[in-house]
Amino acid sequence: MSQSVPGQVAALNVFGEPLAVCGMDPVTGFFRDGCCNTGPMDVGVHTVCAVMTAEFLAYSKYLGNDLSTPRPEYGFAGLNPGDRWCLCAARFLQAHHEDCAPRVNLTATHQRTLDIVPLEILQQYAEG
Repeated sequence: MSQSVPGQVAALNVFGEPLAVCGMDPVTGFFRDGCCNTGPMDVGVHTVCAVMTAEFLAYSKYLGNDLSTPRPEYGFAGLNPGDRWCLCAARFLQAHHEDCAPRVNLTATHQRTLDIVPLEILQQYAEG
């Protein structure tokens, strides 16, 4: 179950149900609480719970957001294919348009995502 963080938007998923945990190893989320919670400070809207792929990690690196290289000075070990990570909704939509969007855990994707990405698009990438 999602934790409550001061200043965050209600923790509901794209189905209007309680937001599930996205990933704890590595710990993801704008608030680093394992969930794709959001709030006023999250200008990037890190709300899509995505399962990383080699293709998406290469795409993100190409666009200037290297998620795969470890950055120990920030306590970031780098992501690998299979890791779950809260992506910016706009970056997910961009990856969709470029045919390299990763799979999505819809129960762990925050409802705020729907302001940017239509549910029909998210469902195309649903896990399982």
